[in-house]
Amino acid sequence: MPRFVTVARTDEIAPGTAIQVWIDEDPIAVFNLNGEFFATSDICTHEEWYLHGGAIDGDEVECPLHRGVFNIKTGSAEVYPAEDDLPTYPCRVIDGVVQIDLGE
Repeated sequence: MPRFVTVARTDEIAPGTAIQVWIDEDPIAVFNLNGEFFATSDICTHEEWYLHGGAIDGDEVECPLHRGVFNIKTGSAEVYPAEDDLPTYPCRVIDGVVQIDLGE
């Protein structure tokens, strides 16, 4: 069952950038890719570093610590040293508000 949580307004996340939000005790990165919004865990699976400040190129984000690369849309680890995929969360926009689905 979906459990959508409001995390930001669309105008708070410029295209090609990400922000960090905390839900309970979990940091989540919310990305704006040309008006489409995606959410992943904000913790690199290689060395536990925040991803929201990493370089975004197309639909990929590079971890600022060791340059592992993840696909923002799928969470897949694409460039070593990233080997484990990121958890991802479905997003929706309603009336200019970004919401992510945390599931049950």
